[in-house]
Amino acid sequence: MTDHLRVRVHQWASGLDPADNRVRLAQGVAPGADLVVLPEAFARDFGAAGSDVSAYAEPLDGPFAHEVARVADAASCTVVAGMFETAEDPGRPYNTLVARGGASASYRKIHLYDSFGYRESDRLTGGALDPVVIEVAGWQVGLMTCYDLRFPELARRLVDAGAEVIVVPAAWLPGERKVEHWRTLLAARAIENTCFVVGAGQPEPRYSGHSAVLGPLGDTLAAAAGEEETLEVVLDREELAAARRTNPSLANRRL
Repeated sequence: MTDHLRVRVHQWASGLDPADNRVRLAQGVAPGADLVVLPEAFARDFGAAGSDVSAYAEPLDGPFAHEVARVADAASCTVVAGMFETAEDPGRPYNTLVARGGASASYRKIHLYDSFGYRESDRLTGGALDPVVIEVAGWQVGLMTCYDLRFPELARRLVDAGAEVIVVPAAWLPGERKVEHWRTLLAARAIENTCFVVGAGQPEPRYSGHSAVLGPLGDTLAAAAGEEETLEVVLDREELAAARRTNPSLANRRL
């Protein structure tokens, strides 16, 4: 177990060519971090609203996941990045995070974006309800994706499963109030669970950007603006312990 977790967040845009995105992935994963986080759908962007992404879905042993594992092993870290994964219904793949390197797991997005005029469930399959927590450099890291952030019960289940850090890759669509919602919800999930939260969004103009790393009392430890940017931050376990002593809300629950 280590007292510090070195986190790198790439607020990078993915394109419509999966091969180009794999090249970009390799460029972004270098030694110096324990955990490297890229956005949702980094293997291939969603495309125009309502696009069919099933033609770009891959299995968990396909080219993208293989490249994530390769670059993570080469850099001695864990990489988390989003892809579309083939499902039982070939026309409705999973929206999946793959974690490879020091930890190996996958998380299929539970809450599909049937909101703000979109119907993600028309073209994607929701994942199982089990929380996914991985170990990275001795830290417990929970996984969720984009719209999941609006559901506090998932974050609480991750923390109840041991998560000290919650990672949220996203392709958060822009619009009225959307950046404010993103920032507020990242902070809320951190404060109510006294845990670190790492939000990794795709950048403007197609998405909202504003990736951020929040401390367990809601402090902003690192933050991006709208354009492409990389954040580097070191999480301190003593900060987590101190926050939970100051605000023992998890221990004080009655429901």
